[in-house]
Amino acid sequence: MKYISTRGEAPPRDFLDVLLSGTAPDGGLYMPEAWPRLSAPQIARFSRLSYEEVALEILFPFVEGTFSREELASDIAAAYRTFDTRSIVPVVPLGRDLNLIELFHGPTFAFKDIALQLLAQLIARGLAKRGETATIVVATSGDTGAAAVAALGGLKNIELFVLHPAGRVSEIQRRQMTTSGHENVHNLALTGTFDDAQAIVKGLFADVVFARRLKLMAVNSINLARILIQSVYYFTSAAVLRTPGVFAVPTGNFGDVFAGEAATRMGLPIEKLLVATNANDIMVRTLNDGIHAVGETIPTLSPAMDIQIASNFERALFEAAGRDTVVVRTLLGANNRRLQIPASLLSNLQVRYSANRASDQETLATIRLFRDETGRVVDPHTAVALAAARKTGAREGTPMAVLSTAHPAKFPEAVEAALGEKTLLPERLSNLLSKAEKVAALEPKLPLVRAYIEARLAHHESGN
Repeated sequence: MKYISTRGEAPPRDFLDVLLSGTAPDGGLYMPEAWPRLSAPQIARFSRLSYEEVALEILFPFVEGTFSREELASDIAAAYRTFDTRSIVPVVPLGRDLNLIELFHGPTFAFKDIALQLLAQLIARGLAKRGETATIVVATSGDTGAAAVAALGGLKNIELFVLHPAGRVSEIQRRQMTTSGHENVHNLALTGTFDDAQAIVKGLFADVVFARRLKLMAVNSINLARILIQSVYYFTSAAVLRTPGVFAVPTGNFGDVFAGEAATRMGLPIEKLLVATNANDIMVRTLNDGIHAVGETIPTLSPAMDIQIASNFERALFEAAGRDTVVVRTLLGANNRRLQIPASLLSNLQVRYSANRASDQETLATIRLFRDETGRVVDPHTAVALAAARKTGAREGTPMAVLSTAHPAKFPEAVEAALGEKTLLPERLSNLLSKAEKVAALEPKLPLVRAYIEARLAHHESGN
């Protein structure tokens, strides 16, 4: 399997090159040269397999030639050993065709664990094969950073730099990043938004000399391996639902929902992918009206979705444009803050995607309503998807599957505001409150971040 850039001006690369990198040199994102197709009997067979066995079947075509089947199986087993449920991603039926897909049973209680735990295993194996070290940079709106620290903290051949927007993540999310104690973990709190942090990460990779010298790589969802790994739970969830359904996905950087498109490209029947956003509704406006206009980022109760520039939307555009890289380059040129999506391309997107939004008020109301109706408490991101699902609806008899992306205890302030009572923290989270934090505060300026990274690496290399 070879991998190509969405912008068509970078040479094809193999899986290990893509795994141990970030964006393509031409600024695009890597995609498979062709999607492997699974037959209907193969997909039907998944209902009789474990999550790990399904992951092996889906992911091996992408890594073949880089890792053996046995190596991949070993890494999958190691990745999911720490999850607190044997099914890894349970599907909870809630009646009237409503289902909750629980993605938060990993070490940091968020869906990012599903990809990051396996990604860390693959990265460590890939670096060992090459006898190399790497510098990993992560821009996070909360959960990716925590999951990266949990997966990569303590690895000897990796230095991890995590950039988060100061004051725009929950206290639990912040402490999961800043209290690890691992010498190879470096936290930066930037006085800006997630989009500022993400722009800096892209700027670091765009500095080709810097990126090569530091062996820079990304574990954000710009790393294609993240998307491929996340596509697995669409297959396992669909095996439980048995009938093609609507998947309602809390959406920020568009990676989680594009993993659903990846599954359909591999042959999985899905009725529709519902993009659910909070007040930062750029993707709702884009998919409904065809106008992609970047605005001011609004702080909300669902901070992981407080994003204006959804990087992975480029992958959806690439596919909707029939993989025409000229179209992608034209749309996503230097000034991409306001785009008019061509009618034919928008129509192609709308075949797979619908979109709806929920305000903070609707989010709180949904947390209350859902608790009253089902006895279950959900986090604010899941509540956004539930609210969007209720407003959008589905055909009678079509399962509605809502991706529940985080444990409610990670957002105690929002849950308390909705229910008027404190959330009981799991022991792993409550212990964070007494630990010392290690974090540097910086302005969101590329030269400052680059200098900080270089200084920390020099400090470590000197043995201090």
